[in-house]
Amino acid sequence: MDFHIDHVHLRSPDAAAAAAFYVDKLAAREVRREGTPTSRIVLDLGGLTVFIEQAPADLPPPARAPHLGIEHIGLGVADIDATLADLRARGVTVLIETKAMRPGLRIAFIDGPDGVRIELLERRDA
Repeated sequence: MDFHIDHVHLRSPDAAAAAAFYVDKLAAREVRREGTPTSRIVLDLGGLTVFIEQAPADLPPPARAPHLGIEHIGLGVADIDATLADLRARGVTVLIETKAMRPGLRIAFIDGPDGVRIELLERRDA
């Protein structure tokens, strides 16, 4: 078998606001909007296709992390300190400050829309 990444699918009570976060804060590129009224916004987030679907009003709220299932989105960055400084300036909430996991790997977590945690990873040769 041969698999490849196709997309990550998120649901949001406000798909437009969620998409704006990824575009404005994380430099995602909006690819298209589907439906009338808009039912899905498709983004390119660093080469990863992200579908943000407008959720029906009767869906329960998202589970707060950590939880079972898909727990977070991981994004690689070249300079985690500069990235966090830029994100803070954009009003993004840092959930877990930078920490070294092992030589050559530093991580931090930020708060995304709809309870999605986003991990930032800086990988360097140890």
